[in-house]
Amino acid sequence: MVSYRKRGNVWQYEISYKDQFGKYKKLRKSGFQHKSEAILAASQIQIEHPNLSSAKSSEEPLVSYYKRWITIFKKSVVSKITYNKYQNTAKHIYEIFGDLKLKDLTKLKYQEGLNAFAQTHAKRTVSCFHKQIRACLLEALDEKIIISDPTRKAVITGVERPKISKSLSYQNWSKLIKNLNTNEIDEMIIYIAAVTGMRYGEVVGLTTKDIDFKNGYLKVNKTWDYKYKTGFMKTKTKSSVRKIAINIQTINKLKSYLLFQSSENDKPIFMDDNNHVMVSAEINKSLTNKLENLNIPRITFHGLRHTHASVLLYKGVSVLSVSRRLGHSNITTTQSTYLHVIKELQSQDQDKIVSILNKAIE
Repeated sequence: MVSYRKRGNVWQYEISYKDQFGKYKKLRKSGFQHKSEAILAASQIQIEHPNLSSAKSSEEPLVSYYKRWITIFKKSVVSKITYNKYQNTAKHIYEIFGDLKLKDLTKLKYQEGLNAFAQTHAKRTVSCFHKQIRACLLEALDEKIIISDPTRKAVITGVERPKISKSLSYQNWSKLIKNLNTNEIDEMIIYIAAVTGMRYGEVVGLTTKDIDFKNGYLKVNKTWDYKYKTGFMKTKTKSSVRKIAINIQTINKLKSYLLFQSSENDKPIFMDDNNHVMVSAEINKSLTNKLENLNIPRITFHGLRHTHASVLLYKGVSVLSVSRRLGHSNITTTQSTYLHVIKELQSQDQDKIVSILNKAIE
């Protein structure tokens, strides 16, 4: 039922309806100069929201609806890290859109917000941010809380990061590992990554129990959540659980390092006295400084993994062995990631094959 009344100099409409629990509710809006405007607005609301509870829901701020959405649809079905990413998006939504209501979120306002976010974030990050918000708003569209999708045909931009090398040459890799002070936490982390190809979470997840000094290998059976600080986690894939052979020099460096560090069996060996494990930004900064001091081209910490694999391939280690050492789920992943190296080696192999044939025919 709809009623209209004049409040001062403006008109107001009031719609009575039952919510999903059968309770009577009222939807009011005032500020219309003429009664005809109030009638038209009330009619429009009833057309757009046959279930008037959805009209009331459209008054909810975007950030509030998004938080409820991730709690209901995501919390119980995604990993802790993934859910933390959804929560991080909620923080950015509030920073950009504040308490903007769902009904007031237009395509223009959404694109303006997206553009603002893109000014300080890479295109890939902006794309992820957009996808999470869009998934939420499509749910609101299905529930008829909103009448159109403000994220449709959104333009994704972002900050262009300066391009850096993916890996080091053999000479620079060797120079780096020879000049690291492995009694220091950050430089020992860099060393282990450079000589094993382990992922950062795997390196900082090492405990003394994972070091087999007698047989010369490291056991990778877990990772450390250095980003959200939730503790030990499962490895990226089942194939990531593995044993990595290490040389005697690395064994001795680990023994020496542990003499300088107070480490318990169930505590990461790279956790400092304040129970802090370096985050990726910190270790990347440390690596960058070290490379600059040695006059070596800059790479990211993940580039150490690429360097290790490339060095092994160039030195004749089989793709299968490299794949297992890296903990890839299948050899195809290794082949596609290091295709440029494999193609170069195949070219060298062609020359070897021709040389072998020539010698056989002589």
